[in-house]
Amino acid sequence: MTTSAAFDLVVIGGGVNGAGVARDAAGRGAKVLLLEARDLASGTSGNSTKLVHGGLRYLEYREFGLVREALKERETLWSIAPHIIRPMRFVLPVSKAMRAHWKLRAGLFIYDHIGGKSSLPDADAIDLSEHPAGGPLESDYTSGFEYSDGWVDDARLVVLNAVDARRRGADIRTNCPVTAIRREGDLWHVEAGGESFTAHALVNAAGPAVDDLARLAGAKPKYGIRRVRGSHIVVPRIFDHEYAYIFQQPDTRICFAIPYEDDFTLIGTTDAEHKGSLTDVHADAEELRYLCDAANRYFLKDITQADIVWSYSGVRALVDFGTDRPEAATRGYRLVLSEPEDGAPMLGIYGGKITSYRHVAEEAVDRLSKRLPALSGPAWTADAALPGGDFPKDAQSLLVGELLREYPFLSKGEAKRLARAYGLDAILWLGDAKGWADLGRNFGAGLSEAEVTYLREEEWAVSADDILWRRTKLGLHMDDSEKAALTQFLGS
Repeated sequence: MTTSAAFDLVVIGGGVNGAGVARDAAGRGAKVLLLEARDLASGTSGNSTKLVHGGLRYLEYREFGLVREALKERETLWSIAPHIIRPMRFVLPVSKAMRAHWKLRAGLFIYDHIGGKSSLPDADAIDLSEHPAGGPLESDYTSGFEYSDGWVDDARLVVLNAVDARRRGADIRTNCPVTAIRREGDLWHVEAGGESFTAHALVNAAGPAVDDLARLAGAKPKYGIRRVRGSHIVVPRIFDHEYAYIFQQPDTRICFAIPYEDDFTLIGTTDAEHKGSLTDVHADAEELRYLCDAANRYFLKDITQADIVWSYSGVRALVDFGTDRPEAATRGYRLVLSEPEDGAPMLGIYGGKITSYRHVAEEAVDRLSKRLPALSGPAWTADAALPGGDFPKDAQSLLVGELLREYPFLSKGEAKRLARAYGLDAILWLGDAKGWADLGRNFGAGLSEAEVTYLREEEWAVSADDILWRRTKLGLHMDDSEKAALTQFLGS
């Protein structure tokens, strides 16, 4: 079955870059189709360290342009998505065996100023014997710094971009793998999910599979892609305060320990060359050991692999410029647009990081607009809130209060979760509910039938994993019987 009319643009890949391009292009008036082989954010974009940050350590590799751009985007993203993005203070203990105190101070000074004016507080030197973050640390760590960066619900960032794209007219198809692509003159023909589609332009946003997709489309990849696995572990909460940590490691890498889902600590990440499947990505035993050791160098309370309640991994697509150290490979991106004489344009997105996705999408659509008249509108995404995020960036606590007043049957923790996940759009499924009974079946951990229905109908959720590990993180808070009941209810 072939669609009746050609799309202006087909975007292949439902990660953050693909969803960002679909949103931007649809908002400029183009007829857009996004194709994703699995669930939205099921790959790299939903398995990050969940930070909106400039990348402090990239300064060490002289990636000044990348850091500058990312810090500017950090401010922009916080303003358009204040429900799923929030500021966080990070504590960096000084280790005499690693980077010198003066070097860290200089780096943080640059970090505070290279991105221009920021509404976040600057870095400060701290005495860990008096600072709240010093208590959980080994006594060897007596001094350090604290600085500002941002936290993001990465999978929801992807989903909300897709939701907004659809609200602006885009067609979003998940669980729709692309099986064939060919270019015939001024049109692309794409086979996916048992259907045939045509489009005037194509965007290859396949992340770590960008080179494979280029070959499927009959093009030679412009850049080599280095697939680097980043793994993370989640353990029961190691500390009670709201600061996050950034720990230096003897191999010069860094590791984060972040407050997570109230009851847990998220620890990551690794940099391991990935040679296997892109659809079944897991941490190996060496990575799990590495992350436990990284935390144990600093915390008084040691953790073992037996403490891990969840682990996840994502494969980063890094542009390969020949470095022999995965952690030193650039997190920058390259956009490759086919030549006019080749026929219908194809734009490939190589590399990138989640913080820069909006800017990447904007630049991609700007470049395509010179070849695609349907993309005639101006850039717009820097000032337009993502769904549910149309409120001041420092007003999340006020939103929690409003939810508690409007829905007094919610606990403070439940209201906080809903505010952080849905923002103002929480009322779309809470509706006129006066109690939990009005929301249908209770699956546990505050997950109601009304929320599940909303996620299925409005956010493309199909399976229990889609809901428990991407749309929410309630898989950490539900027992096996509750998860099984949800799976049975969904039929998948």
